[in-house]
Amino acid sequence: MRHARRRIVRRVTRLAAVGGLLLGGAMVTQAAMASQTPPAATRTLSAASGAQDTGAALVARLGTARTAGDWIGADGRPVVAVTDDAAARTVRAAGATAKVVAHSMNELKSAVATLRSAPRVAGTAWAVDYRTNRVLVSADSTVSRSDWSRMSRLAAKTGDFVRMERTRGTFTTRLNGAQPILSTGGRCSAGFNVTNGQRDFILTAGHCGPAGSTWFADNQGNQQLGQTVSSTFPGNDFSLVQYASGRAGDGADVVAIGGGNGVRITGAADATVGQRVFRSGSTSGFHNGTVTALNATVNYPEGTVTGLIQTDVCAEPGDSGGPMFSDGVALGVTSGGSGDCTTGGTTFFQPVTKALAALNVKLIVAAQNAGAAAQSAAPSPAPSAAATQAAIAPNAVTPGSAAPVTGGQTQTLLARLTDTRNIGPGLLVIAGSLIALVATRYIRAEQDRKAYQRYYSATWG
Repeated sequence: MRHARRRIVRRVTRLAAVGGLLLGGAMVTQAAMASQTPPAATRTLSAASGAQDTGAALVARLGTARTAGDWIGADGRPVVAVTDDAAARTVRAAGATAKVVAHSMNELKSAVATLRSAPRVAGTAWAVDYRTNRVLVSADSTVSRSDWSRMSRLAAKTGDFVRMERTRGTFTTRLNGAQPILSTGGRCSAGFNVTNGQRDFILTAGHCGPAGSTWFADNQGNQQLGQTVSSTFPGNDFSLVQYASGRAGDGADVVAIGGGNGVRITGAADATVGQRVFRSGSTSGFHNGTVTALNATVNYPEGTVTGLIQTDVCAEPGDSGGPMFSDGVALGVTSGGSGDCTTGGTTFFQPVTKALAALNVKLIVAAQNAGAAAQSAAPSPAPSAAATQAAIAPNAVTPGSAAPVTGGQTQTLLARLTDTRNIGPGLLVIAGSLIALVATRYIRAEQDRKAYQRYYSATWG
């Protein structure tokens, strides 16, 4: 009777151990599969889809004679500058914050037009500061005293809402990214991967090189990336580098942020003043800051560029063309600026939406890589930044969904199975089950050995 009970206990233990092995294996597989970065197509592009009227929509409805721009407040609500109480009531009724100001956007634009018509002075820049209701004119250290005095007199004639200031450093293009691309003319950044439906390209800065420039992925010139097929600078600052192979390859929807990490890009949008943004560059790495102005004009030594996004993000020579994004949404490519990432500075970006429309291409995003979206030669309409960011407080915005720079879509099951961060609990169950099996086998063998000894001891008498 005692032997029968022992056999039952051993069998139950073995069955439990086998069940544990199966359970542990299932846990490991499930954890590995769950560790994949979810496709960006499943992420919501619009973080403010529940908002009634965004700041940009209110400005469009009320008109530039009664408004003076919009931005994101510290609480994440859109703020609209208005010139009369009736407009303020309309803004508040829409759920946004109204700020009554003295000057309309029409007046501010008139001042900008006056500045633009004056003789060009390299080292100067200007933009409308929505939050102070002024036109801010900046001059770097290369601007002479006579030029400074002349511009100051011009600003005084324009109106009391034009403010002059000196800045540190010089306004320069950042020639010399997320991933570095190199040519005989210097080093730039790969901005975003785009496609026209037949071939893939790198969208980068126009000042990086004229059409015909050949780009490499290494200093020795052994790994040819492609050739610039379209370039616009000055005026605008964007260009297309066509991949030599015709395809961007795996991970084309990811921009590098350093350390083998990346951010998955899900779409494109226009920036909003007050929006928190992130930038990656091959010289200075990954940094973040805030959009301070839109439609900025910069007078580089090489020429004037207009319609830029102005930010307080730092950048350094070599970061040109690098991507700027927020919450996985592409916003701009690095054009130039002043200062550095030690003391801080101002950086300007070419808006992505404008470049896509002019070049007749569209972003390569995760949904396209996964086959969830059809390729098209025409760029899809980009949602406004107000639609994507207006309901998010600036300090709550993230770069976007994390992904390896080689592309999360290409990670094999074997790689995920060998990642101990994903499979710890399952491995513990498997280890416990193996110990139980070994223990039952040892106990069974030991009992058989003792029984054998007792039998032959009795036989030999």
